[in-house]
Amino acid sequence: MSVAPKASDRRFALPPTADERTLLDAFLDFQRDALVRKCDGLSDEQLRSRPVPSSALSLLGLVRHLATVERWYFQAVIAGTSPGDLFDLTDDFDAPFHDVADATGPGTFALWREEVAASRRIAATRSLDTVGRTPGTGAERSLRWVLTHMIDEYARHLGQADIMREAIDGRTGE
Repeated sequence: MSVAPKASDRRFALPPTADERTLLDAFLDFQRDALVRKCDGLSDEQLRSRPVPSSALSLLGLVRHLATVERWYFQAVIAGTSPGDLFDLTDDFDAPFHDVADATGPGTFALWREEVAASRRIAATRSLDTVGRTPGTGAERSLRWVLTHMIDEYARHLGQADIMREAIDGRTGE
Protein backbone atom coordinates (compact mmCIF):
# COMPACT_ATOMS: atom_id res chain seq x y z
CA MET A 1 0.00 0.00 0.00
CA SER A 2 1.47 3.37 -0.92
CA VAL A 3 0.55 6.65 0.61
CA ALA A 4 0.72 9.77 -1.55
CA PRO A 5 2.89 12.54 -0.07
CA LYS A 6 1.24 15.71 1.14
CA ALA A 7 1.39 18.45 -1.50
CA SER A 8 2.88 20.79 1.11
CA ASP A 9 5.70 18.39 2.03
CA ARG A 10 8.79 20.25 0.79
CA ARG A 11 11.02 17.20 0.97
CA PHE A 12 9.75 16.25 -2.45
CA ALA A 13 10.74 19.65 -3.86
CA LEU A 14 14.41 18.85 -3.29
CA PRO A 15 16.20 18.35 -6.61
CA PRO A 16 15.90 14.65 -7.53
CA THR A 17 18.67 14.89 -10.12
CA ALA A 18 21.46 17.39 -9.64
CA ASP A 19 25.18 17.56 -9.20
CA GLU A 20 26.66 16.66 -5.83
CA ARG A 21 27.20 20.25 -4.68
CA THR A 22 23.65 21.28 -5.47
CA LEU A 23 22.29 18.26 -3.60
CA LEU A 24 24.44 18.85 -0.52
CA ASP A 25 23.56 22.54 -0.36
CA ALA A 26 19.85 21.86 -0.95
CA PHE A 27 19.61 19.12 1.66
CA LEU A 28 21.45 21.19 4.27
CA ASP A 29 19.25 24.21 3.59
CA PHE A 30 16.17 21.99 3.87
CA GLN A 31 17.36 20.83 7.31
CA ARG A 32 18.02 24.42 8.36
CA ASP A 33 14.54 25.45 7.23
CA ALA A 34 13.04 22.50 9.10
CA LEU A 35 14.56 23.79 12.33
CA VAL A 36 12.72 27.08 11.84
CA ARG A 37 9.47 25.30 10.99
CA LYS A 38 9.66 23.14 14.10
CA CYS A 39 10.00 26.21 16.32
CA ASP A 40 7.50 28.40 14.49
CA GLY A 41 4.66 29.91 16.47
CA LEU A 42 6.02 29.15 19.94
CA SER A 43 6.50 31.70 22.70
CA ASP A 44 9.89 32.30 24.32
CA GLU A 45 8.66 30.40 27.35
CA GLN A 46 7.73 27.40 25.21
CA LEU A 47 11.03 27.54 23.32
CA ARG A 48 12.95 27.58 26.63
CA SER A 49 10.87 24.82 28.20
CA ARG A 50 12.24 21.35 28.74
CA PRO A 51 9.11 19.39 27.85
CA VAL A 52 10.59 15.89 28.00
CA PRO A 53 10.99 14.93 31.67
CA SER A 54 13.99 12.69 31.06
CA SER A 55 15.92 15.38 29.16
CA ALA A 56 17.42 18.82 29.86
CA LEU A 57 16.98 19.82 26.21
CA SER A 58 14.94 22.76 24.98
CA LEU A 59 14.25 23.95 21.46
CA LEU A 60 16.27 27.14 22.10
CA GLY A 61 19.10 24.98 23.40
CA LEU A 62 19.10 23.07 20.11
CA VAL A 63 19.14 26.29 18.08
CA ARG A 64 22.03 27.64 20.17
CA HIS A 65 23.92 24.36 19.74
CA LEU A 66 23.40 24.36 15.98
CA ALA A 67 24.62 27.97 15.75
CA THR A 68 27.75 26.86 17.60
CA VAL A 69 28.25 23.88 15.29
CA GLU A 70 27.79 26.07 12.19
CA ARG A 71 30.46 28.43 13.52
CA TRP A 72 32.87 25.66 14.45
CA TYR A 73 32.83 23.65 11.23
CA PHE A 74 32.67 26.43 8.67
CA GLN A 75 34.64 29.23 10.32
CA ALA A 76 37.15 27.36 12.46
CA VAL A 77 37.65 24.15 10.46
CA ILE A 78 37.09 25.13 6.81
CA ALA A 79 38.04 28.83 6.88
CA GLY A 80 40.79 28.33 9.47
CA THR A 81 39.79 31.37 11.53
CA SER A 82 39.46 31.71 15.30
CA PRO A 83 35.93 33.08 15.61
CA GLY A 84 35.70 32.63 19.39
CA ASP A 85 32.85 31.10 21.30
CA LEU A 86 29.27 32.22 20.84
CA PHE A 87 28.48 31.56 24.48
CA ASP A 88 30.51 31.74 27.65
CA LEU A 89 31.63 28.19 28.11
CA THR A 90 32.03 26.92 31.62
CA ASP A 91 32.95 23.47 32.81
CA ASP A 92 29.70 22.43 31.13
CA PHE A 93 30.66 21.76 27.50
CA ASP A 94 26.96 21.59 26.71
CA ALA A 95 26.25 25.07 28.13
CA PRO A 96 24.68 26.25 24.83
CA PHE A 97 22.09 23.49 25.31
CA HIS A 98 21.41 24.23 28.95
CA ASP A 99 21.91 27.95 29.69
CA VAL A 100 18.72 29.28 28.11
CA ALA A 101 17.06 31.05 31.04
CA ASP A 102 17.62 34.50 29.52
CA ALA A 103 17.49 33.47 25.85
CA THR A 104 14.73 34.68 23.55
CA GLY A 105 13.46 33.22 20.31
CA PRO A 106 14.14 36.34 18.21
CA GLY A 107 17.62 36.84 19.66
CA THR A 108 18.62 33.21 19.38
CA PHE A 109 17.34 32.86 15.83
CA ALA A 110 19.06 36.12 14.79
CA LEU A 111 22.35 34.73 16.08
CA TRP A 112 21.74 31.38 14.37
CA ARG A 113 20.89 33.14 11.07
CA GLU A 114 24.16 35.11 11.26
CA GLU A 115 26.10 31.88 11.67
CA VAL A 116 24.22 30.20 8.81
CA ALA A 117 24.91 33.21 6.56
CA ALA A 118 28.62 33.03 7.41
CA SER A 119 28.61 29.28 6.70
CA ARG A 120 26.98 29.81 3.31
CA ARG A 121 29.51 32.54 2.38
CA ILE A 122 32.43 30.32 3.33
CA ALA A 123 31.08 27.25 1.53
CA ALA A 124 30.19 29.22 -1.62
CA THR A 125 33.80 30.26 -2.21
CA ARG A 126 35.33 26.79 -1.87
CA SER A 127 35.24 23.51 -3.72
CA LEU A 128 33.96 20.34 -2.10
CA ASP A 129 37.55 19.09 -2.07
CA THR A 130 38.76 21.99 0.10
CA VAL A 131 40.35 20.56 3.23
CA GLY A 132 40.42 22.31 6.57
CA ARG A 133 41.94 21.28 9.86
CA THR A 134 40.23 20.84 13.18
CA PRO A 135 41.75 23.24 15.69
CA GLY A 136 43.52 21.43 18.48
CA THR A 137 43.76 18.03 16.79
CA GLY A 138 44.73 18.96 13.25
CA ALA A 139 42.31 16.33 11.89
CA GLU A 140 41.55 17.02 8.25
CA ARG A 141 37.97 17.56 7.09
CA SER A 142 36.91 18.28 3.53
CA LEU A 143 34.07 20.68 2.80
CA ARG A 144 32.22 17.66 1.37
CA TRP A 145 32.59 15.94 4.75
CA VAL A 146 31.48 19.08 6.64
CA LEU A 147 28.35 19.52 4.50
CA THR A 148 27.45 15.85 4.92
CA HIS A 149 28.12 15.99 8.64
CA MET A 150 25.98 19.12 9.02
CA ILE A 151 23.05 17.41 7.27
CA ASP A 152 23.45 14.55 9.75
CA GLU A 153 23.83 16.94 12.71
CA TYR A 154 20.61 18.77 11.86
CA ALA A 155 18.70 15.58 11.09
CA ARG A 156 19.57 14.02 14.45
CA HIS A 157 18.60 17.15 16.36
CA LEU A 158 15.43 17.65 14.34
CA GLY A 159 14.24 14.28 15.60
CA GLN A 160 14.68 15.60 19.12
CA ALA A 161 12.90 18.81 18.12
CA ASP A 162 9.93 16.78 16.86
CA ILE A 163 9.58 15.05 20.21
CA MET A 164 9.85 18.32 22.13
CA ARG A 165 7.39 20.12 19.88
CA GLU A 166 4.86 17.36 20.22
CA ALA A 167 5.26 17.46 24.02
CA ILE A 168 4.79 21.26 24.03
CA ASP A 169 1.66 21.62 21.92
CA GLY A 170 0.90 18.33 20.17
CA ARG A 171 2.17 19.49 16.78
CA THR A 172 4.14 16.88 14.92
CA GLY A 173 6.72 17.39 12.22
CA GLU A 174 6.79 16.29 8.65
